[in-house]
Amino acid sequence: MDIKLIIGIGAGALTAISAMPQIFKALKTKKVAHVSPFMFIILALGNSAWIWYGILLKDLPIIITNSFSLVMDITMLILKLLYHEKEEAEDN
Repeated sequence: MDIKLIIGIGAGALTAISAMPQIFKALKTKKVAHVSPFMFIILALGNSAWIWYGILLKDLPIIITNSFSLVMDITMLILKLLYHEKEEAEDN
């Protein structure tokens, strides 16, 4: 296996899983006040651009790892919407 491919997959995998601790914390605590939705929107836009770039290059590691990252970004945004409403209801 080519060293460039190994580095690309490794870097992409680390980036892709970077949101998982935040997602696990939100799922466990059901608290998302500390989460910035703008950060995840920007990440989602960036990951979408990387996916497009990967498609143009026909580069599966770029497409796969950034697709996973995009799913994580969207998951965090959904959790922010769901749990933010619950937090507001509890505050009232």
